[in-house]
Amino acid sequence: MKLHQLQALIASAETGSIRAAARSLDMSQAAVTKALRELETEQQLPLFVRTPSGLNFTEYGKVLLTHARLVLKQLEHAQTELDHLRGKAQGRLCVGVTPWVALTFLPEVVLAFRARMPDIHLELFESLMAVAQPLLRDGSMDFAIGQLHPAQATPEFSCETLLDYQTSVLVRQGHPRQNAQSIHELLDQDWTLNYAPDGHDALMQELFWKHSAQIDEKRIIRAHSLAILQMMLERADMCTWGPTILSTASPFLGRLVSLNLTEQFEPRQLSIVTRRNGSLSNPALCFTDCLLQVIRRHARSAKKEDRQLFETLRLLV
Repeated sequence: MKLHQLQALIASAETGSIRAAARSLDMSQAAVTKALRELETEQQLPLFVRTPSGLNFTEYGKVLLTHARLVLKQLEHAQTELDHLRGKAQGRLCVGVTPWVALTFLPEVVLAFRARMPDIHLELFESLMAVAQPLLRDGSMDFAIGQLHPAQATPEFSCETLLDYQTSVLVRQGHPRQNAQSIHELLDQDWTLNYAPDGHDALMQELFWKHSAQIDEKRIIRAHSLAILQMMLERADMCTWGPTILSTASPFLGRLVSLNLTEQFEPRQLSIVTRRNGSLSNPALCFTDCLLQVIRRHARSAKKEDRQLFETLRLLV
């Protein structure tokens, strides 16, 4: 396999057609077609099929595409490392950030990172793990700052844990069940939850099943962004479960309430999540260092708002 063949494969997948791939690579259509045919011939496998709507990749093509993206990502890391050694740090860093961190520490982290590496193009995703996992898997995302259930940590991903955070059931201020004392009083309510594709059972176990609570799952809306989750809480009177800190972080302060239920939920861990056996580039290490410095500074602060934040957080590093 040659680099230009992998580039043609990725461009064809991302643009949906050979013509568009040729434009994006500044190559002729004939050159892209030749590169793809050579790749299929070498592997002796069908990688894609042409359809009126564009290219559809076979299972073989999808597997190769994932690895091709990882290869190009590692080459990008290598170039960034070499640029750093020659005193010219350039490149791109893609980071997934769990919403509550984005609402609290992230602005200071970004300012510190930009001061240290102003020539790195930074791309940030609101990284609920359902969004982050596929991007980490194919190399599109360098790392994520979030919570990964222990069952998902192997064999694909590894975690460096930064802190523990408390979780609770959350509703809007003024919700009819705001004074509920048990999860059993909320089983007739509608819920909005977020979980990764392989995280459904773990979430249901933690929130309902281990408390002998059975909920009709037709009552659950799966939300893939914080904005959707917020709208479902505030305008559709749904319940959710998540970091307690959301009830004290802007823009939710005074709008969300953390319920004081008799059921206790295990703390979750905020971690640096990476592909197992992957290596972080110098910009990635710089970003994580900035994050740790900002968190530690707030943990030592005597300000009222910082003390309030760390009522539900426990620093582990």
